[in-house]
Amino acid sequence: MRMLQTLTFFICSTLASRGLAAELEWVRVADDQHGFTLEKSGRAFVPWGFNYDHDRNGRLIEDYWDKQWATIEEDFREMKRLGANIVRIHLQFARFMRSAEEPNPHALIQLARLVKLAEATGLYLDLTGLGCYHKQDVPRWYDRLAEPQRWDSQSRFWEAVSARCAESSAIFCYDLMNEPVVAGGSRKRDDWLGPDLAGNHFVQFIARETKGRPRDVIARQWTRRLVTAVRKHDRRHLITVGLVPWSLDRPGLTSGFVPEKVSGELDLIAVHLYPEKGKLRQAIETLKGFAAVGKPVVIEETFPLKCDATELARFIDESKKYAAGWIGFYWGKTPEECRKSKTIRDAMVLSWLESFQRKGKDILPE
Repeated sequence: MRMLQTLTFFICSTLASRGLAAELEWVRVADDQHGFTLEKSGRAFVPWGFNYDHDRNGRLIEDYWDKQWATIEEDFREMKRLGANIVRIHLQFARFMRSAEEPNPHALIQLARLVKLAEATGLYLDLTGLGCYHKQDVPRWYDRLAEPQRWDSQSRFWEAVSARCAESSAIFCYDLMNEPVVAGGSRKRDDWLGPDLAGNHFVQFIARETKGRPRDVIARQWTRRLVTAVRKHDRRHLITVGLVPWSLDRPGLTSGFVPEKVSGELDLIAVHLYPEKGKLRQAIETLKGFAAVGKPVVIEETFPLKCDATELARFIDESKKYAAGWIGFYWGKTPEECRKSKTIRDAMVLSWLESFQRKGKDILPE
């Protein structure tokens, strides 16, 4: 008996040392519509993790997942050690579609490999799609598509991705697009992409002109179209869309994606909030606007970009009443590496990672 116990302990220890985890439970929206529940155990699930949108050198994951897979494995293990239970991955449209109609089989194979890694390390995935972050990588044929054909191609992207991921419990949600916007005004835009931010185009337009249509109607139709594409192959996983904070129906700049108008198509609301120094109350009021929809809200992007880590920690504490999850950023540098660095950027990242570890003990259920 003692030998059997010793052998069992050895096997379990070996699996743990290799980063293998017990099978992840499926996640669903909780009955109170405020948070999330693990289906089998009934325990609460609180998304707490990182956007893994690029590595330490600014490369998107598709740029290095063929030749440097070990880097991704190492980064996933580090995010797990830091206390994360979820990782947000940003998939680039150009890497997943060979043409308007044909998905890229190799990208889908690599995606399946990534899902297996998530399962092994015990991390859920927020899969965000249709990225066009590097303008130089966007195919000309994609830019030339008219709105109906562009939506068709985006639907094929999501059909391919959801078909590949449908059976894995490691998928927390599909995020249809990062920060979509409906163009306003009477003029037609020349470009589908929003402004350049440090070499990236995170905002993307789903329509370049309204043609007399209400912007929120366009947003709802687009959302419904892509949700339908996902549901052809996957009727179980949660679906959302990453919203800018100026999506609320208020005077001034708006995205057209009014939460109460598009929420009927979604399982949860994802909002990107970066509190500003001395303006935590305004950030909470914005969050309340999204929570008023009556569906779980995940702060899908946050970081001490406009305030320090201490103030961001206070924001997280105050946001617990309205938010059901928080996702920050990790770019491949460990806290130990950041401590050795002399740059302001790494000092900022270090303060965030240390705060993330401390705050996780309060956020995550026992």
